[in-house]
Amino acid sequence: MAEGVGERLARALADKNAAGLKAPLRSDVDFRAMTPGRFWEATDVDVIVETTMLGTWFAPERRITEILAVEIGSVGPLDRVGYRFKVERPDGEFVIEQQAYFETDGETISWLRIMCSGFLPAS
Repeated sequence: MAEGVGERLARALADKNAAGLKAPLRSDVDFRAMTPGRFWEATDVDVIVETTMLGTWFAPERRITEILAVEIGSVGPLDRVGYRFKVERPDGEFVIEQQAYFETDGETISWLRIMCSGFLPAS
């Protein structure tokens, strides 16, 4: 069941669907992430989705044009989803990959860690 949660999270991010991103996250989710230039930390689902994910990482000028991969699984007691997107930005076409590790309390994610590759030139 948690595997479905991870895939829904990745697909909602690809669609830039704020409601879809918030749905699997507990309102006080324990969130931390690392991108090439910054560490991110929050416990408010609105800040995580609207400010961090959709407001910064995938801001409006960064258009996700294709889902290249979505992989689900588990590592010990943690669930995992990895996803790779093709993204168009004003300065060109890029590929970005993120790995997310998470815990659920049933249908919602209560603990979430994301590691990001950054935007890499598409070949």
